Amino acid sequence: MDERVLKWLYDVKIAIEEIDDFFREEERDFLKYRENLMLKRAVERNLEIIGEAVNRIISRDHTFTEKISNAKAIIGLRNQVIHAYDNISDENIWSILINHLPKLKREVFELIGEHEK
Repeated sequence: MDERVLKWLYDVKIAIEEIDDFFREEERDFLKYRENLMLKRAVERNLEIIGEAVNRIISRDHTFTEKISNAKAIIGLRNQVIHAYDNISDENIWSILINHLPKLKREVFELIGEHEK
């Protein structure tokens, strides 16, 4: 694996771990999330990082569009958070955290693990 791709995979891994850490001390509760502006901005920033890293990965190696589920949607979310920030739905971000981030986490950990073998 290209060293740059590996570095970007680690960027995704770290951003996901940061998001997980935000919820380490208490359960994931949408109502608390929605009311905590600092938490929302921190999550959104990490989603931007994830989207940018995935964009760089698939730009460098197109085979990763098959290795990372929903790669294009991840990049699309990054673009929405950055360029259409006033159109971000708390419900949409929460759905991504609950339904999609765990799968991305598994895929990224597997890809990094394959490289380390």
